[in-house]
Amino acid sequence: MTDPSGEAWADALKLYEWLCTFVGVARREHEEWWLDVGAIMRRETRDPRCWESIDPYEGEDERREDPLFPWLETPSTPTDAERYRPRVRELPRTSARSLVVLLGVLGLDVAKASRWEERRPEMERRADVILSRFPASTRFYSNIGWKGDRPDFYEQGVWGGLDPFSHYGWDAGLIAVNDDEVAVFWNFLSI
Repeated sequence: MTDPSGEAWADALKLYEWLCTFVGVARREHEEWWLDVGAIMRRETRDPRCWESIDPYEGEDERREDPLFPWLETPSTPTDAERYRPRVRELPRTSARSLVVLLGVLGLDVAKASRWEERRPEMERRADVILSRFPASTRFYSNIGWKGDRPDFYEQGVWGGLDPFSHYGWDAGLIAVNDDEVAVFWNFLSI
C-alpha cells in the first residue's frame, strides 16, 4: 500500500470513533525516541503532515485540573526514558495490524464485539491505511502482554501483563517509531 493522503488518514481514524482513544504523530527529533513519545503525550508537538490527531480530553474538566491528563506522567528526560523502556515490548509488524484493530474494539475483545465479522473488513481496511503511513523500517511497541512470537490479537486479545500509563490503571497502547516519525495510539476506558 502506498503512503496515504490526509483524507484517507482522517477516514482511517474513524476506526476509533465512539471510543476514548488518543492518536498523535510527531516528527522524530531525538535519538532517544521516548522523548518524542513524551512530547506527543504532553501535546507539545503537531503532526508534521498537519493531519488529523485525536485527543479525547481536549477541553475537558480533567485536563483543566491536570494538564497531563489522562497520563500519570510522561517521559521528558533520559532518566525517564530508562524507566519507560521496560514498560513496553517490541511487537512484530505482522502483529501490528490486529492490535491497531483491537484498539478500536470496545472492551479490547473481538469475541464480545457487536457484529464483529460484519465490521471486520472495514476495520482492517482502516488499520491498513494507518499502517501504510509507517515504512517497513518502523518498529512497534506496546504495553500489553501477549503469547508467542507473532501474536494475533483477534485470537488471544490482551493476555498477561499490562503496564498502564494513565490514571485509569488499565489502558492499552501502540507506539510506532521510525527515523522520521513517532506515533502514539492509546485506548482508555474501553475495557
